[in-house]
Amino acid sequence: MNGGKGGEEAAAGPAEAPQTLKWKFSQVFGERTVGEEVQEVDIISAIEFDRTGDHLATGDRGGRVVLFERTDTRDHGGNRRDLERMDYSISRHPEFRYKTEFQSHEPEFDYLKSLEIEEKINKIRWCQSANGALFLLSTNDKTIKFWKVQEKKVKKVCDMNMDPVNDVGNVPIVGSSTSTSLKPCIANGKCTEKRVGHSSCDFEFPSGGIPSLRLPTVTSLEMSLVARCRRIYAHAHDYHINSISNNSDGETFISADDLRINLWNLEISSQSFNIVDVKPANMEDLTEVITSAEFHPTHCNMLAYSSSKGSIRLIDMRQSALCDSHSKLFEQPEMPGTRSFFTEIIASISDLKFAKDGRHILSRDYMTLKLWDINMDSGPVATFQVHEYLRPKLCDLYENDSIFDKFECCLSGDGLRVATGSYSNLFRVFGCSEGSTEATTLEASKNPTRRQVQTPSRPARSLGTLSRGFRRGADNSGGDSNGNAFDFSTKLLHLAWHPTENALACAASNSLYMYYA
Repeated sequence: MNGGKGGEEAAAGPAEAPQTLKWKFSQVFGERTVGEEVQEVDIISAIEFDRTGDHLATGDRGGRVVLFERTDTRDHGGNRRDLERMDYSISRHPEFRYKTEFQSHEPEFDYLKSLEIEEKINKIRWCQSANGALFLLSTNDKTIKFWKVQEKKVKKVCDMNMDPVNDVGNVPIVGSSTSTSLKPCIANGKCTEKRVGHSSCDFEFPSGGIPSLRLPTVTSLEMSLVARCRRIYAHAHDYHINSISNNSDGETFISADDLRINLWNLEISSQSFNIVDVKPANMEDLTEVITSAEFHPTHCNMLAYSSSKGSIRLIDMRQSALCDSHSKLFEQPEMPGTRSFFTEIIASISDLKFAKDGRHILSRDYMTLKLWDINMDSGPVATFQVHEYLRPKLCDLYENDSIFDKFECCLSGDGLRVATGSYSNLFRVFGCSEGSTEATTLEASKNPTRRQVQTPSRPARSLGTLSRGFRRGADNSGGDSNGNAFDFSTKLLHLAWHPTENALACAASNSLYMYYA
């Protein structure tokens, strides 16, 4: 086993560590101009690639969902032989364009609890597409919605009944309720008395008919994208929803709040099944809450959820209807003499992701990234230091609530690298394969290497050492290599890795930055 690959590849023999990637700026959407004030509702709060990587969705604090589609594959369409001849896969990198947007959630007010419900999008998850339509789930604190986005032709009715040149008398449009004409309906016809605003015309068609009367025709104009809410899954959570995750069976998904995880069927919005409940009989006995949950990528009966105590539980839904007990528990033993007031706060896991192979789990707490092997519950197989330089500043971070920031994490499709965000709109990429010393810090800007942080290299470790876990070093200073102090008011919380290529999408405030390597 190596740090990010499955057992099948490890069995083939040790492979050389991949080279450090050279990240380049690709494009940006919604970039701020100098001095421009960002509206709170425009700040991006969720980001997600679909399974193919051809579509990207973002959600913001204003309750909007914005969709982007990949364009570089369409621009160079053709058969496989043509693509190979032009060496397409090497010469191009992912490029996206704005596709559409729609208002997913509106602000609400719970009158029973006197509680305001924000429209902010907490999570977005893509579902399986069908018949050319895109499907996705979006959620705020309380309500999950299932959306269908489809192209439809806009149609228009043309060539109305009456020929303006050869009309027969002054004939009003039949069925009009706004006609004010008091003239006879048609020549040689008889008409009852009409009042202004009414069309109770009682006439007789002339013998021989009306030669200019004809059926209207319908013509199709340009294509238009239409987003329609198919289902609303509501009233199932007493606390704020922090996670939603689709099952590999394509039929069910889970939603998690602080104390419960519910299982839904996509086709049924009226009921859900509570599969995890950590609420104690007496709330004073509460010691931890659920912070994130995700289904296994291939096993539809398995899911993992993390807690505020820094532990990860793997559960098997085949064991019982209510999964009170876990199949495996992953947590790192506390080092003697290291406990402090902040120990539990910084140990809380803000995000977890399964690797594509399903064997590894990546978790992010405030200080570190940890990579876990689901076959080894003794501790993480790799630990990456992200915020070690902040340890002397924990008191200040607690005072301004920054210590409670929830950073997300992601893995590359091949499992060789992991990434997460930091302050000053920085994000960090680590190599997690055996012998890798890759540890790159980049800034979400058009020049990602402008504030490059130099991180010390780490000597290669043997496979036996890897099983006991290793720690990747990081800078211990309070600033970058150029002497710039870190800005705790700007933070890169949300990012996503393209499922098949080395491309990253990062959300910095209201701007979406795209990078490739």
